[in-house]
Amino acid sequence: QVQLVESGGGLVQPGGSLRLSCQTSGLTFVGRSIGWFRQAPGKEREGLSCISGDGKSTYYADSLKGQFDISKSDAGKTTYLQIHSLKPEDTAVYYCTSDCFLERRGGKSYIRRTDFGSWGQGTQVTVSS
Repeated sequence: QVQLVESGGGLVQPGGSLRLSCQTSGLTFVGRSIGWFRQAPGKEREGLSCISGDGKSTYYADSLKGQFDISKSDAGKTTYLQIHSLKPEDTAVYYCTSDCFLERRGGKSYIRRTDFGSWGQGTQVTVSS
């Protein structure tokens, strides 16, 4: 069965850091890009970052550069998202997905995904004092 399972969310104080994990299972994820999105209450889902299937290329949404670091485990089955300097506005459900890509439009970078990508169930991140 093909699955993406996120973990690592929780309650964190402003200024803190978190590392989210996305574990993939199923042979169909081999060599496919994995990315992170988030959705805050009342807002659209937003692309954050994407890493290529071989782990050699990483991409970030322009508005979020510097706050996130995406990486893969050596075995390639787990993708991580390190989030720094968390703010209350970072409160959201964070999702990982397959088949993400970078879109350049109007001089800005956006993280997108194809319609063939799969979603995980999400992990809640709450930033509050």
